[in-house]
Amino acid sequence: MSQASYRQDGEIAVITMENPPVNGLGFDLRTGIDACVRRAMADASVKAVVLTGTARAFSGGADIREFNSPKSTASPNLMELITLIEGADKPVVAAVGGLALGGGNELALGCHYRVCAPGTMIGLPEVNLGLLPGAGGTQRLPRVVGAAKALDMIVSGAPIKSEEAFKLGYCSKLVEGDLVAGAVAFAREVLASGAARPKIRDKAVDPASMPGGADAFFAQAREQIAKTYRGYPAPMKNLECVEAAVKKPFDEGMMVERTLFEELLRSTESASLRHAFFAERAAAKIPDVPEDTPTRPVKSAAVIGAGTMGGGITMNFLNAGIPVTLLETKQDALDRGIATIRKNYEGTAKKGRMTQEQVEQRMAMITPTLSYAALAQADIVVEAVFEDMAVKQTVFETLDATMKPDAILASNTSTLDVDRIAGFTKRPQDVIGTHFFSPANVMRLLEIVRGKATAKDVLATTMALSKKIKKVGVVSGVCDGFIGNRMIEQYSRQAGFLLEEGCTPQQVDGALERFGFAMGPFRMGDLAGNDVGWYIRKRRYLEKPDLRYSKTADLLCEMGRYGQKTSAGWYDYKPGDRTAYPSAVVETMLVEERARLGVTPRQVSDEEIVHRLLFAMVNEAAYILEEGIAMRASDIDIIYLTGYGFPRYRGGPMFYADTVGLPKVVEIMNGFAANPNADPSFWKPAPLLAKLAAAGKRFNG
Repeated sequence: MSQASYRQDGEIAVITMENPPVNGLGFDLRTGIDACVRRAMADASVKAVVLTGTARAFSGGADIREFNSPKSTASPNLMELITLIEGADKPVVAAVGGLALGGGNELALGCHYRVCAPGTMIGLPEVNLGLLPGAGGTQRLPRVVGAAKALDMIVSGAPIKSEEAFKLGYCSKLVEGDLVAGAVAFAREVLASGAARPKIRDKAVDPASMPGGADAFFAQAREQIAKTYRGYPAPMKNLECVEAAVKKPFDEGMMVERTLFEELLRSTESASLRHAFFAERAAAKIPDVPEDTPTRPVKSAAVIGAGTMGGGITMNFLNAGIPVTLLETKQDALDRGIATIRKNYEGTAKKGRMTQEQVEQRMAMITPTLSYAALAQADIVVEAVFEDMAVKQTVFETLDATMKPDAILASNTSTLDVDRIAGFTKRPQDVIGTHFFSPANVMRLLEIVRGKATAKDVLATTMALSKKIKKVGVVSGVCDGFIGNRMIEQYSRQAGFLLEEGCTPQQVDGALERFGFAMGPFRMGDLAGNDVGWYIRKRRYLEKPDLRYSKTADLLCEMGRYGQKTSAGWYDYKPGDRTAYPSAVVETMLVEERARLGVTPRQVSDEEIVHRLLFAMVNEAAYILEEGIAMRASDIDIIYLTGYGFPRYRGGPMFYADTVGLPKVVEIMNGFAANPNADPSFWKPAPLLAKLAAAGKRFNG
């Protein structure tokens, strides 16, 4: 079925792409464009062609619904289509509006001319999938906008607006009003001037676009990319392609692009990034909550607690244009919270990312209060108080008596039982967990905890709200720690055991950071506050007395070394300096604790460190999947990619385990169980992991 329409406006043929929502260049659309172009070329009454999309999108590139299917490369493929258009014997004008990304941008670059609507987004974001533009984008874009700008766009994946593109020479004209009518008029001007058909492939890259000359420019760029994109192969491959555009004839450059594209397509890093791309979209789908489930209006919010978390949560709502009533129990705490929010916004304004007027607008949307009565009419209230069930009980009993009917009552608890919290109210259907991650105004993850009584419209509303406040919402069932913290506890336990066996905090952190984490477990503990974990462990000791932990973290806290906030944790810190310095005090404590345990320190490899921490998490995740706490393995990956600093180019813990191979994971775990200092029961594979490994299957499909 053709997804391209054809009409004639005098001597101009107008071909319109019609594959909503963003004119993904799937097989049917490519076939339709191909047929329409050939029709126009065969019609003597047609003198020029306008190719356009919709006001929303010229084309967003490849159709993701066809990824990894034979249709994605079936003839006519995108390269063949661009070759047909570029070689046409009549001028082809691309009328570009909304967005032209990836293959859509490459299609526009294959046309003889481009006219654009103001505000159109133009880019080549393939690097975000661990790829490079595979239909000539790396060769044509530098010939149009210059090597430096093209390299920046291709390596970062960041789009530019058509106003900038016009100044760079990407488009011939900006068309206000009716884009297609403007493009038809432009095509007539081309015909009147002699019907030239300029091909980008015939241009050379402007030497002036490479400060210091090509060799110096690319040497400096190579050094910067290696530093900025450590672990990601695609940015450097993209640089090689742009360098080929500068130094080689077009056809040879195209051969470089095709060869490197195929290399990246086969790479684990690209597979990981593509997995993350689809996993993020899958996380929004809840099998028993249809997309058309009615949602509740959220026009106002309330937040209880003006501390670090409460302030960050408040900013999320303000940034989305939702006014917030912010409650604290004491005036000085409320004043501090408001001052911190203002300081954060002022800092953003100083960096040029918002105006002072916007700062004042957002601050004006906060209503500070010391009274629960002021919250009564809010559509949603999020409590961000101390992680103690007795405190939560007081808050939710008060909310139950105060809030209007149908208000959503949300808890920012990171570990506590949401069903029990809901039981403190007479409206458990309105209660849900919204676990934000610190700093809440920065971190993308929102772990949405669905209680056994949570109404479907409450869940649907919270998922929609997560998108509005620019979070990635992932649904979890109720259990101690939910998905993310339940898994990270096993990661942290193994990190502690490694200290007992001879590792230093910096050795463990270094191994995880070389693997790709932004921070290892001990630097992260110092940042978050070691006392937070200490408080949770004290509860664990009462609830699960047989569960073994290393005592090293408790000993650290008993010394008052809570982390950066006390200038001493696993590392030493200097006032005003977040640099982590190895601590002689901690080293002495570890030596004494090993002696007390009768452990002889041993050398531990980076590989063992990484595998012990990650496979401890993966095994726990297998239980989480079996219990139905997580809906799918890819949801677990998204939680770790967006909330815990797991390297995106590894795909998440479950995808990484799939990459290693589950039979190999089980084999490695069995080896850890044989360690004389290990608890063999800890390394017993979860039933789901054992079952999948035995069958040679994967967590992710």
